[in-house]
Amino acid sequence: MFKRKNKTATNDRFETVSRGRVPGTTIQDVVLRDRQTGVCYLLTSWGYGTGLSPLLDAEGKPVVLDDKPATTR
Repeated sequence: MFKRKNKTATNDRFETVSRGRVPGTTIQDVVLRDRQTGVCYLLTSWGYGTGLSPLLDAEGKPVVLDDKPATTR
């Protein structure tokens, strides 16, 4: 009923800017950048929960990075 057309599909829209982990916990943080818009998002995972939020500057506007490729840390 729900078959994938391409089992090896990749997601080229987002790239990882940075990632981190809180020592002694299951909390992981990843900053992702949308390659089409440049907008950055914070993806946080802990236990069985996950949250995704756009990164905002001091004025409440989305953080936008230029088109240069990010480095994965």
